[in-house]
Amino acid sequence: MTKNVKNIIRLLIAFTCLAANAQAGWKKDLSEQLPLLGHRNWVVVADSAYPLQIAPGIETVYVGGNHVEVVSQVLDLIAQQKHVRPVIFIDAELEHVAETDAPGIESLRAELQSVLKGSGAQTLLHEAIIKQLDEAGESFKVVIIKTDLVLPYTSVFIRLDCGYWSAEAEAALRESMRQGEE
Repeated sequence: MTKNVKNIIRLLIAFTCLAANAQAGWKKDLSEQLPLLGHRNWVVVADSAYPLQIAPGIETVYVGGNHVEVVSQVLDLIAQQKHVRPVIFIDAELEHVAETDAPGIESLRAELQSVLKGSGAQTLLHEAIIKQLDEAGESFKVVIIKTDLVLPYTSVFIRLDCGYWSAEAEAALRESMRQGEE
């Protein structure tokens, strides 16, 4: 093997290791942040055109990679937490994007549906979700994880909710408190 071929192989190995470290880095960072996050915090897996938001509570991290794999990995990391559970939103527009306008969208929709199956994912208009994020970012942490995906309305928005206290339990508590005041 010539010296040039050996150098090229070394460079390829080095770049592969760097890419693997970058991928592992964001997961490690999110794993370290999740214990600090709680209900009202958000984690978003965004496509590449998602804008860089500047509200003080919003942090954006570029990870590249396969969008659906990143969504799956984020959901797995959240599932490991006992104190939070995901409330998932996807853009209502996604279902209406035509394959002719965005080649690959049908396949991506099917992959996302598979990953989100059984999650109770809700659909809302994109602007309604963005409004919630903007409001949350004023007081609470929002982590945006950007991928390389170049298809519209494919971001997955995850609002964290309390993992050990349900909405029903909260409603019952409030009702009990209201009745106690009467």
